[in-house]
Amino acid sequence: MAKGVNKVFLLGNVGKDPEIRTTAGGMTVASFSLATAERAKDQQGNWADKTEWHNLVCFQRTAEVVRDYVKKGSQIFVEGKIQTRSWDDKESGQKKYKTEILVNELSLLGGRGAEGGSGGGSYERSSASSGSYSGARASSAAPSAPANDYADQGITDEDIPF
Repeated sequence: MAKGVNKVFLLGNVGKDPEIRTTAGGMTVASFSLATAERAKDQQGNWADKTEWHNLVCFQRTAEVVRDYVKKGSQIFVEGKIQTRSWDDKESGQKKYKTEILVNELSLLGGRGAEGGSGGGSYERSSASSGSYSGARASSAAPSAPANDYADQGITDEDIPF
């Protein structure tokens, strides 16, 4: 039987400040939500954004990076896998489910806002079998010429058909 593929790539904005906790064994865990948006025309022909919310979980070094650098509104790119957990609710006895993205790699996008400075960072899980994470800081290269956004020609986002 062939193996399956469980790989997720998301680019979006953090919905609220991450929740950071430490397990009894000393492992750092970060949980937060990420919003992704798609733009499509509605039945009346108007452009409408559809937002999808994702629950993300990071461990060890990646969680520490999230703790130190990620906050509500941060734009990030993540690579990970989907996992659904289930448990029995102690109050109602019903089976509950939660689908999460387990983050393997995280890239910080955009600047640091009012804090000054620019650049992004890329942090990924190491291939070591111990499950440890390594962080590697990467600087984002600034383009040598400004991007042509056609603003002087009167073209707006509404003119784009997708």
